[in-house]
Amino acid sequence: AHAFAREGRVFDLTKAPIKERYDLVVVGGGISGLAAAWFYRRKMGGHARILILDNHDDFGGHAKRNEFRIGERLILGYGGSETMQSPSTMYSKVARQLVDALGVKFERFETAFDRKFYPARGLSRGVFLPREHFGRDALVSGDPTMMVADELGPGLLNAKPVRDFVAAFPISEASKTQMIALYESKRDLFPGKSADDIKAALASISYRDFLIKLHGCAEEVANCFQGRTLDYFALGIDSVSAWDARATGYPGFGGISLPDKTETESEEPYIHHFPDGNASLARLLVRSLIPVVAPGRTMDDVVLAPFDYGKLDRDGSRVRLRLNATCINVSNTQKGAELVYVRDGKVERVAARHAVLACFNMIIPHLMPELPQAQREALAQNVKAPLVYSKVAVKDWTAWTRLGVHEISAPMSFHSRVKLDYPVSMGGYAHSSDPSQPIGLHMVHVPGAPNQGLDARDQFRMGRQTLLEMTFADFETRIRDDLDRMLGPGGFSSARDVKAITVNRWSHGYAYGASTLFDKDYEATLARARAKAGHVAIANSDAAGKAYAHAAIDEAHRAVKELLG
Repeated sequence: AHAFAREGRVFDLTKAPIKERYDLVVVGGGISGLAAAWFYRRKMGGHARILILDNHDDFGGHAKRNEFRIGERLILGYGGSETMQSPSTMYSKVARQLVDALGVKFERFETAFDRKFYPARGLSRGVFLPREHFGRDALVSGDPTMMVADELGPGLLNAKPVRDFVAAFPISEASKTQMIALYESKRDLFPGKSADDIKAALASISYRDFLIKLHGCAEEVANCFQGRTLDYFALGIDSVSAWDARATGYPGFGGISLPDKTETESEEPYIHHFPDGNASLARLLVRSLIPVVAPGRTMDDVVLAPFDYGKLDRDGSRVRLRLNATCINVSNTQKGAELVYVRDGKVERVAARHAVLACFNMIIPHLMPELPQAQREALAQNVKAPLVYSKVAVKDWTAWTRLGVHEISAPMSFHSRVKLDYPVSMGGYAHSSDPSQPIGLHMVHVPGAPNQGLDARDQFRMGRQTLLEMTFADFETRIRDDLDRMLGPGGFSSARDVKAITVNRWSHGYAYGASTLFDKDYEATLARARAKAGHVAIANSDAAGKAYAHAAIDEAHRAVKELLG
């Protein structure tokens, strides 16, 4: 894809004859592409012939599954798409119908996900402040901050009183006083202003400026929050609006006269998570489309079900999933569409009545030169955020128990979040039940260019360049350094305790979401970008401007509806 889209390589598209014809060809085997195939087959019936093309060696797209073996123990992890977030408040009727048909019972997670597992062991969340910015390394346990879509909830944080928590920070006494005030103050920063005026003001200022310019906090106080937003927004607090910071749980808004926060996802616990994240959702979709690929019928048995990849693309199958197949051209014809892809160095051509492009928006203009210029420009606006989820298998988690933490926020470190795996057991898979057992660690790194006055898209572009220049050895060095410094006081040694590392490097990660700091009328841009072009429709989370599984499903349904009515 980079060869022809970025480097301008020319492929001869004229010599490949049409060898196969389908009712539908889908480009992209992620959740949206798989869902598009599912919706199309439901509408057209089991006789419909469908081909799904994906350029990777596995299906699922961002719903990536990681597996480790430490001795006799299997450790599963999510290398990308994490959770079916807030199904009661965020899932449409259409999305609920699909997951229901796949056998997903959301109430099952209430028992599979043990929310009290870490709290019952006296563990809390911690904050790590590194010596490069704070003079000395310090891990502070007992974080009292409740975040949006929190898997724990009130009473499960094992939080310290704010004053005790802040007392351990390696910052000046004046800064500690400012930090405490953020959590406790009832100061009204907008006296006499209407709710609409306050919202507009908060939407137009970054949270970092809100802390420094409105609250009068020192730079070191702002640095205590700088990277805490990276995992959720892929941006630091210099590029996240104060309005969004308020909605997602950050302090400093206690005295501002506004209605309660409107983020509905905060009403549901963040527990709708398979051991491998949404990889199991992708597996359920593939098993539904191609039943011979894996045994089983339930959401539990899919977790450990063996998948026979040799049956994904069989002659005679009504639905075929072809991996390692990179689409390079899509064009409309009088009766449908033709698609050209490269596999094993060979250029191949297929024809279809309909096509769904369930790949990244930014590649689509390169695939379809015939698109109008306004649509091409709109598609290019979805500059996806770079993101790295590293999974580290360790021999035990005793150091965490000694330090009293199960999750660490590191707002000024290379990894902004480090945590023990979610305590989920289902389908015969068991989460590590004792600190002496092996476990998987989840580590988040988001490259960027903070505090340089750049908008989100430019930060993502610069972050992606940085990311692609890094080797695995570079990542391993940073992983070991952060773990040794955070957990070393608890007896952790990366040389002894780290058994395996997988770096899930998403140079094109989260779909671009509108920002009140950088965007105006982004919904109109999204509408232009996802417009149907002849017999070709577009389905992906990019089309929704939201990096969520339910958004990918909704866009798949819309695309199929546009094609079939």
